[in-house]
Amino acid sequence: MTTIFSFVTDPLAHGFMQRGLVVAVLVGAACALLSCYLVLKGWSLMGDAVSHAVLPGIVLAYVVQIPLAIGAFAAGLGCALATGYLKQNSRVKEDAVMGIVFSGMFALGLVMFVKIETDQHLNHVLFGNMLGVQWRDVLEAALIAVPAILIVIAKRRDLLLYCFDPAHARAIGLPVGWLHFGLLTLLALTIVASLKAVGIILVIAMLLAPGAIGFLLTKRFDLMLILAAGAAIGSSVVGTIVSFHIDAATGPTIVVVQAFVFVLALLWSRWRPHPVAANS
Repeated sequence: MTTIFSFVTDPLAHGFMQRGLVVAVLVGAACALLSCYLVLKGWSLMGDAVSHAVLPGIVLAYVVQIPLAIGAFAAGLGCALATGYLKQNSRVKEDAVMGIVFSGMFALGLVMFVKIETDQHLNHVLFGNMLGVQWRDVLEAALIAVPAILIVIAKRRDLLLYCFDPAHARAIGLPVGWLHFGLLTLLALTIVASLKAVGIILVIAMLLAPGAIGFLLTKRFDLMLILAAGAAIGSSVVGTIVSFHIDAATGPTIVVVQAFVFVLALLWSRWRPHPVAANS
């Protein structure tokens, strides 16, 4: 028992581990809730597209000396809007449009990053630096993640109806356009909040795995949200602590733990014919 207690408490004796754990939980919770909608809507590639598209925004923000989060948000949201416009005004399917837009913006960001002298490390931009965050970074992430979480919880049923049946949502008077734009905005904001912790690449896994885990385990959406958030927060805590003991990068370790939980959920869903259901 003492060994288990020490295994958990020893890492938390360090300030950088405390900050890393707090930001991991914040980012994990925000990503988990949005993950449920991305999985149900079939927008998995949209999370990939927006996360990659923020890179040129980061570089431009550095050049004009404004907060990097503003540039990242503008670029991510611009990518989402450009994807929607091209989908509506061309015969190309949405997945192809997203692939073209995000790969083009990501490549542009890499070119700009190499050409413009900056004190930012590319690995930190791509993969994050969770144990390098300061309390001001934690506060910045909280100011974005907490409102995003509250908005998703408050509007969860409207967003659910929009994801399942936009025509019915429009028929009963829901502002479908605002829900669409709002979901994209929340996605871009959550990615921005995650950048310093897990970077452009790893945030994709955090936006997909929790929702997929919840989807495998239940048919009830409210329970799906709870299971997704629990899986994400639990993986963040376990991954952060394990990374300390094995001397590994924290962000990738969290993603590995999430992938392991997904495999367990998949095996459980195979073993149990009917997913767990619960009354609202």
